[in-house]
Amino acid sequence: MSASEHRREFFRPAGDDDEWEWRRRLRNNPTTRHVLRAAVAVLGLVLVGGGLLLVPLPGPGWFIVILGIAVWSSEFEPAARLLEFVKDKVRQWDQWVRAQSRWTQAGVALATFAFVAAVLWGVTKVMGVPGIVPDGVAAWLHANLWL
Repeated sequence: MSASEHRREFFRPAGDDDEWEWRRRLRNNPTTRHVLRAAVAVLGLVLVGGGLLLVPLPGPGWFIVILGIAVWSSEFEPAARLLEFVKDKVRQWDQWVRAQSRWTQAGVALATFAFVAAVLWGVTKVMGVPGIVPDGVAAWLHANLWL
């Protein structure tokens, strides 16, 4: 194989099969193709960066990161390959968990709960109890959770 056959494209080709007509029109115009790629790059970066900041907290951190990669994958081939890798690993994890006994599944759920609880406790310890928490609950948290 020659070097050109090993070379992978970075951008999706302008004539890429796309089910969305508006995106196909933007890609076919050289000017709007660059604007589209820049917008996708910035939006993906905001989503991935914001998601990574949220990963340590309970909530949708990883979902937002993967959403940002999905946005990037609409225009960038390396992101499309990364998204396929992530989807494959999530499918493998799901299949592994489903194949386990109920006790193992409960252990995974308990470990996940313990991790999220520890992160919540740590964030609350460092940043304090949020102001939206009622005073009685905040007092209980301070008295019982060593905040």
